[in-house]
Amino acid sequence: MVDVCIVGLGPVGAALANLLGLAGRSVLVLEREEATYHLPRAVHFDEEVMRLFETLGLADAIGQHTHVSPGMRFVDAAGQMLLEWPRPPGLGRMGWNSSYRFHQPDLERELRAGLARFPHVQVLNGVEATGLAQDADGVTVTHSGGVVRARYVVGCDGARSSVRRTIGEAPEDLGFGERWLVIDLILRRPMPELGDWSVQFCDPARSATYVRGTGMRRRWEIRLHAGEAPDEAQVWALLARWIGPEHADLERFAVYWFASVLAHPWRDGRLLIAGDAAHQTPPFLGQGMCTGMRDVANLAWKLDRVLAGLDPASLLDSYESERAEHARAYIALAVELGGLINTTASGGARPARMSSIQPQLGPGLAAGWDGLGRGVAPQPVLSDGRRLDAVVGYRMALLTGPDLALTDGQTRHLAARDSALVADGALVDWLREAGCIAVAMRPDRYILGAARDGDELARLIDQIS
Repeated sequence: MVDVCIVGLGPVGAALANLLGLAGRSVLVLEREEATYHLPRAVHFDEEVMRLFETLGLADAIGQHTHVSPGMRFVDAAGQMLLEWPRPPGLGRMGWNSSYRFHQPDLERELRAGLARFPHVQVLNGVEATGLAQDADGVTVTHSGGVVRARYVVGCDGARSSVRRTIGEAPEDLGFGERWLVIDLILRRPMPELGDWSVQFCDPARSATYVRGTGMRRRWEIRLHAGEAPDEAQVWALLARWIGPEHADLERFAVYWFASVLAHPWRDGRLLIAGDAAHQTPPFLGQGMCTGMRDVANLAWKLDRVLAGLDPASLLDSYESERAEHARAYIALAVELGGLINTTASGGARPARMSSIQPQLGPGLAAGWDGLGRGVAPQPVLSDGRRLDAVVGYRMALLTGPDLALTDGQTRHLAARDSALVADGALVDWLREAGCIAVAMRPDRYILGAARDGDELARLIDQIS
């Protein structure tokens, strides 16, 4: 019996397999395709996802395939600016740039290569899960290559997830659904006039999106009218205002249904779902894959604790309660931007600038003082030159200043639970601004709770279990 069977080895499934491998869990991944899909799909991830890749020990390998994005602009049919969404230059509070462009086959190759580090993680390509039957002790997974027993199954198998269908409820429709044409090109020569910024062309006659990819890769997404099914000649006609066949080679074009849905439930006993199996969002925020990565960052350490017997299986109920509303916030903003993209500048003033949202987790795990909410902790460079996450590793951590004294009992309590203690001057300003003396950080780098005084500190440490 394996600890976890993952159905689907896209980026989300591969990230989950790496996290569980890092935790020492035995994992079997079933992937119905024989090889990595060779064409681009997702093209953006943010600083939180790059921080996850850092946790996996893969940030440097993945980073070499990326391009840092300066941001996004929304313009009307006349080319007038409606809205600007700049991304700050340089490294942010999490230790990484806020926006990266990437080529999905490159990312998948690095994530799959990372799995080779773990002899307890096995991947079966060209194998499809055909049946799931759970009982009190595990799940019997029938697949096209045989049968395996797993203590838990996680469906990372996309929008048409078989695991979600087994759980049995239809997703909630959040109100946006449109047919768009996605076109990927490779430039034959540099075209700096296209720009590094992503551009949303907000034209009700024909809205469109331009995305600067890595290297010479460029993407356009163009809203289709009812009944349209463009061939190659029509694709170039739609692109004519920006680019022609003399400038670039057409890598692929495909019609997608841009949906906005949220599944419920995300868990049925020993069956769970993540990524597009749990939610789908229009791509206007570039948060589709990012949201799935946040799912598995939240889920992996909880599965590890349950499998280790440190927490009851009910801990897994916090996965959906924390993640679903977080995902809903991103979908809602993407839907709102979709509405903007289909309008013009007329009809009232709009804000000139926009900034990234940072939703809080929904109700779930908490300890100590909850005044900081359930956001992501920053990642400073510590006094010895190392980054915070490199010192913590993949575990719980108590973050304090260098002058806070813990009792021997508190120190032993943290050590017995394999929780890191980081007492460093680089944390002092953040703690002071937050109005506390210590913060408990989870393995997914979200804040578990904080303490403002000695009594709250004692309760906080006692709750790090």
